[in-house]
Amino acid sequence: MYLGAHLGIAEGLGEAVRTARAIGGEAIQIFSKSPQMWSGPPLSAEAAAEFRAAVQTEGLRASHVHHGYLINLASPKRAMLGRSRKAFQDEVHRAELLGVDGLIFHPGAHLSSGTEAGVRTIIESLTKTLEAVPEGRVRLLLENAAGQGTAMCSTFEELASVLHAVGPPSRVGVCLDTCHLFAAGVDFTTESGYGTLVDRIEATFGSAAVGAFHLNDAKAELGSHLDRHENIGKGRIGAEGFRSLVNDARWEAVPGYLETPLDERGYARYAEDLLTLQALRPPMASGVAPARPARRGGASRSSTVK
Repeated sequence: MYLGAHLGIAEGLGEAVRTARAIGGEAIQIFSKSPQMWSGPPLSAEAAAEFRAAVQTEGLRASHVHHGYLINLASPKRAMLGRSRKAFQDEVHRAELLGVDGLIFHPGAHLSSGTEAGVRTIIESLTKTLEAVPEGRVRLLLENAAGQGTAMCSTFEELASVLHAVGPPSRVGVCLDTCHLFAAGVDFTTESGYGTLVDRIEATFGSAAVGAFHLNDAKAELGSHLDRHENIGKGRIGAEGFRSLVNDARWEAVPGYLETPLDERGYARYAEDLLTLQALRPPMASGVAPARPARRGGASRSSTVK
């Protein structure tokens, strides 16, 4: 697994890539604009080229964009759904310009319209998006939910229903968040539990559909349905709970991104979490240099992590 983190772009797209490498990352996830806005300033061709060049120069193995938080592709409200679909298509175009491997997004919430209706609406939203970007190369990755409220896709069956209806596999897949899995009641922290997780993946959407992971420990207990991220080894999952995941050959070329809490030390906290995860792998497995101390105050909590 390629280990990386979600980094802010306030200091520039190229600088975000260089920071990812400086803290020992092998991959990078970013927002392409403010996640709290429906639209953002257009990405210039020069800025996008700088990002693509930096990814190559720094030798990162993967790059992804995470979409903004306002979008709800499952909404039963016509105005909200129309606005969400327009904003989502804009996110896809921005990701295409940046040349990233995928766009990670929350499927949305059905807002009491029911799970079946929510699944149908997500399928329609994604179908319209793929039709609007027929030659797109960016893979759209649905992120699993923790099971909170009416949020969609906390179960593998819901994820599979969407993927099987939309396709093709080269255009759509999933991003599995470890905190969300744990909060939804999936205990992968033991060898047997991890084996059960893999069996469930293969029986529903298949391991080839997994295009990325979010690597987050969990503040709340198993099955809590609470989306509360914690630093690696500091939560209920524990560092050892990630060992099977980061060493599984199935995910050898799949990135895993930290979205763990930051503090006054900025990205130095990410560097610590990356070292904890790298220590779970056999020596020389990462092929990257050890993390260097990040600059203090390199990012604010609100601008980089969910």
